[in-house]
Order: sequence, then structure tokens, then C-alpha cells
Amino acid sequence: MDTKTIESFRNLRTPFYYYDMNLLDTTLRAASAAAARHGYELHYALKANPNPRVVRAVAARGIGADCVSGNEIRRAIRCGVPPRQIVYAGVGKTDREIAIALREDILCFNCESLPELRVIGSVARRTGRVARVALRVNPNVDAHTHRYITTGTEENKFGFPVADLPEAIAACRETPNVRLVGLHFHVGSQITDLAPFRDLCDRVNELQQSLGTTSLPYVNVGGGLGIDYREPDTHPLPDFEAYFDTFATRLRLHPGQRLHFELGRSLVGQCGTLVARALYVKEGAAKNFAIIDAGMNDLLRPALYQAVHPIENLTSAEPPRPYDVVGPVCESADRFAADVLLPAVRRGDLIAIRACGAYGESMASRYNLRPLVRTRFSDDPPRHASEAARQ
Repeated sequence: MDTKTIESFRNLRTPFYYYDMNLLDTTLRAASAAAARHGYELHYALKANPNPRVVRAVAARGIGADCVSGNEIRRAIRCGVPPRQIVYAGVGKTDREIAIALREDILCFNCESLPELRVIGSVARRTGRVARVALRVNPNVDAHTHRYITTGTEENKFGFPVADLPEAIAACRETPNVRLVGLHFHVGSQITDLAPFRDLCDRVNELQQSLGTTSLPYVNVGGGLGIDYREPDTHPLPDFEAYFDTFATRLRLHPGQRLHFELGRSLVGQCGTLVARALYVKEGAAKNFAIIDAGMNDLLRPALYQAVHPIENLTSAEPPRPYDVVGPVCESADRFAADVLLPAVRRGDLIAIRACGAYGESMASRYNLRPLVRTRFSDDPPRHASEAARQ
């Protein structure tokens, strides 16, 4: 982060998320170009970051949306995503949300169970619509990532077991106002080794072969491509080419089939930074604590997933010391890092927690009645110090 940008933060109220819109656009262009070489369709997973500015940037690049709630569908459409580029996933779609998706005539429902299929059919019949449906199949592929973000093994709540697929296909054909158009898969998130994706391709190949002449035009292999949380400046972009090449060389599509992806973290993760201010430095018998004004309510990942984010002191050049970087929330889990080396921290120093563009702002809450975290963008016009202080 350059000196001019850091200086512009000094008079801003913290904490806030800062989004590098140039990096976001570079990432979106790289992903779109790599996918286009193979004719693949991209959908952005809004759950990663539904900030309107971010979603509008995604839509401007012609990327669709992967939504998991009715409000995400509405946000995507308001930000410029055409409804026929929206897919709707999730194990607990309500009748009201299904009706919203039908009214907007989205591309496809990713259906996860027979009870859900029956409800989709019922709502479609009641509203005089036809629901296009893809069956989410649980391929029993281990993504070797955190257990909370693994979604493709048999103990997960997502999708149909492979053995139940023939029954699900038959149910689609017997359900009025439902049209089966494809198959959907997703094995997990923050996957940095391509091996699980190769295993997924093999499982899809086996499954499609077992279906014989039942060839569906839509195949969705989800997302899950990870980012480099430890060295975001060294690797600001994931290797999209290697990722899409894995599917191009390994997956055998049938004639007329289109391959769809649902990328989230890999598109927006590196463009976001949580900027906070040091409130106190507490020197204990065994540890030094840097207490900042951002808490687990602003960035939940370290408390929820034991996630590691790079942390920087933006305004100190003193010799480094080890700190536990903690927030003000009344929970022992409100800790961003343990024993991290930072230039000596003083009250008022600006502390940056990097690679927070995904599952940062989107998971923020008002726990302890703290205000929702603010946002700033690299292309925002400069503010006068007195104006910034009022924000």
C-alpha cells in the first residue's frame, strides 16, 4: 500500500474495509479471459462479498451471479446482473425466495433434496411458472480444507448422494412445472491444490457415463479456488489458467453441454483490507497485546475458521516486537493473530489486516451493539479532514 493511500487513512474513522478497485478489475479481467478461452460461463458467489460497488464491478465484466438467498438475487439484479445469468443454490430456500427467483426468471435452481424439489414444483405451479432445475450431486470428494468449508463429502448437508440420483431424475420428470436442465457440484472452499478438482472431474465423468443417454445441457462444477492469504502481494491473483485448464483437459463434456463455475473468494479476496486503529498496547508477563478498534464482529474468519490473515502496522518504522492482535469484543476468541511480529505499536497506529475482500464485510455483525463496519474504495474522491471526521 503506497504512502499517499496510507496518509489518506489518517483522518478517517476506523475500522473500515478498503477495496482496491484496480486490483479487483485486474482479477475479474484475468478470470474472464481464462474462462473465455474454453467457452466457460462464470457466476460470482455473492456470499463472498455482496457490497454493491463490488457486485456492479463484477456485472460490468459480464459475469453472472451465484446466489443463496432471495435478497442476494435482488442485489445481483439491482447491480446489473441479468436474471438469466443467475443461479440459485442453498439447502433451505423458502417458498417466498423461490417465488422471487421464479418471478425474475433466473437461469437455474440448484436443487439439493427431493423435498425441496417438490416445493419448487408447487410454487412454480401456483405462480404459473416453469422452474429450470439442476440437481446438486454430492460427489464424495474431499477438498482437504477446513471442515466448515468442505461441502462435497458424504457427511455434509449438501446435495444428493450419487446413489439417489436416478430417483431424483425421475422425480424431476414427474413433477409438473419443473424442467431438469443440468447437474451441479461443489466440493468446498479455499482449495489451493488442484488435486480435488481433478478428482471432481473424474467423478463427473463417471457419473455422466453411468447416466448413458441422459445428457443435460448444463453442468456446474461450483467454485472453491483459493487465494494466497500469507503473501497477498507476491500472489495477488490466483492461477486461473491452471484452474480452468484442469477442467479443460480432465472433464469430458457431452456435445452441447456448457460448463459453469461459481467463483467467489478467488475474484474478490485479495482486493480487500480491514483498516483499524490501535487503541491500547497492553504489556503482560508473557505477551504483548495490541488492542485495535476492529473486532470479530467486523472480521469473523479468524475466530470461526482459525484463519490466518497478514497483519501490518502501516504507520510505524520502529523495530518489530511480537504481539497478539486482539479486538474490543468481550470474547476470548476476538483475536486476529498470536505472536505476530509488527513494528512497535503505539496508540493511534493504523493496523491493516490484509486479504479480507471475501467473507469479511459479508459476515460482519452488530455483536456487542457495535456499528456495522464502514467501507472505502480506492477510486473514492478525496475527503477533507473535517468531512472524514464526521463519517
